[in-house]
Amino acid sequence: MTGNQTPQITPKASFKQYCRQESETAKLAKAFAVSLEQWISQNPHAHLNISLEGDLGAGKTTFARYLIQGMGHEGRVKSPTYTLCEPYPIQKNHLSFTAHHFDLYRMRDPLEWQEAGFAEHFDVPGLCLIEWPEKAEGTLPPFDIQIQLQAGADENERSITINALSEAGKTAIDSIDIN
Repeated sequence: MTGNQTPQITPKASFKQYCRQESETAKLAKAFAVSLEQWISQNPHAHLNISLEGDLGAGKTTFARYLIQGMGHEGRVKSPTYTLCEPYPIQKNHLSFTAHHFDLYRMRDPLEWQEAGFAEHFDVPGLCLIEWPEKAEGTLPPFDIQIQLQAGADENERSITINALSEAGKTAIDSIDIN
């Protein structure tokens, strides 16, 4: 959890996995995508805020890429390092929503994302995935889910923990099934 975020609830749902290869990271992200789709189908006008936290090279963008593709985006998922935000409209079955992928690493001022007009993306159906949320120093809306990634000894190894920070977040991660 970032230093400026406090849990809205005591996290009751948490999911942790150690991934030895990128394929295991992809499998977890895609399983999480299925869980999120189930939540969105039950809450079609709702929104989730998801933080992606970890050191440089921990796999935040890789996880986001597989998650967005797992939700049905068929095109390329690129890093928003220079654009700060990449929107991905997703239409799958009867669902229609947008996954906004933010990378705040290059931000120099916490209000930069608001001045760019990004605050409006937090009110539309779907979700916002935010890498480097600590760069916004308390200017972001509360998170529903926190994903912590920690790199292992090998470049493809990582420990991934998914924590619920709200009731909506808990419901969204309750059905993660990687089998």
